Amino acid sequence: MKGLGKVDRDFLARTLVKNLGAKNESVIVGPGMGLDNAVISLGRGKVMVVTADPISIIPEIGMEDSAWLTVHEIASDLATSAVRPEFAVLDYNLPPSLSSEDFERYVKAVGKECAELGVAIVAGHTGRYPGSGFTVVGGGMMMGISSSKSYLTPAMVREGDDIIMTKGSAIEATAVLARMFPRTVEGELGKHAAKRAAGYFRLASTFEDAMVASSVGIRSEGVTSMHDATEGGVLGGLFELAQSSGRTLTVDVKKIMVSADSSAVCKLFGLDPLVTLSEGTLLIACRPHRSGDVVERLERRRIAACVVGSAGGRAGGRLMLREDGSKAREYSPPKFDGYWQAYANALEKKWK
Repeated sequence: MKGLGKVDRDFLARTLVKNLGAKNESVIVGPGMGLDNAVISLGRGKVMVVTADPISIIPEIGMEDSAWLTVHEIASDLATSAVRPEFAVLDYNLPPSLSSEDFERYVKAVGKECAELGVAIVAGHTGRYPGSGFTVVGGGMMMGISSSKSYLTPAMVREGDDIIMTKGSAIEATAVLARMFPRTVEGELGKHAAKRAAGYFRLASTFEDAMVASSVGIRSEGVTSMHDATEGGVLGGLFELAQSSGRTLTVDVKKIMVSADSSAVCKLFGLDPLVTLSEGTLLIACRPHRSGDVVERLERRRIAACVVGSAGGRAGGRLMLREDGSKAREYSPPKFDGYWQAYANALEKKWK
């Protein structure tokens, strides 16, 4: 099973971004490397920011937690624009094996979480179809409206910016693997470590991180760009930030936060915590005179944060990694996140 997860960057550049239908002058930002949100002009100084992501149901973690994860994964992408999500469209393509009772619990939990974030569900589609299966059961969109001067994109990184990360690495991989295979994780790492790792689940959102960071000010006043580290992990997210902005980012690897729990879970499943699924980690580019304020404000909300690097000039969008004081080396990401293969391997081994 090769090529699981997102399609590789070559296919994205060669095929997807070259087949986008009709051209429309209202599209300010469309699909591209590291660009999770579209920006569409509404005229009169207003824009609509739009994002899309899979909808997932993971029976092993339950309907309520699956719903929480779905809502926060979509909302987290939109929040990186510094715009609050206001509307959602949800398309459910359900496996026939999902009971109506379980789906009702899921829908109620989705509605509750959207209400708490201030998101109105305005349209969608629901059906059961042969061939549909877990864990991806459809797709969802969220939208928000702002002034044309009040949104961010990953392309807005400026020379001299500090690069800040929140929480740590491999957050979602740690949480989901610990929840999916609790007996294996507990047997190998111990009861307390397994419980802590499973507890990472509620960290797998960057909605609050983004709202708190951008409250300091955006563009010339503070935060210039935000990007959440999902597939490809922290290094993948940093690489996408460099690619989308065209700037060279130089990062001190030792400053990248990796918890002992994430390190242990990733080792058990044969993963590198720096390059695997890390929903919950927000990468922030910020004017250097405000980066201390951003870190302080995040930490006041008990969101760990630290400066891990800086942005240089435009040089083709490169990520440079510095280790042990040595000369920085250029980072080249793998085509695919190993998480999905590790997950499939664990299922094949019948880990519990």
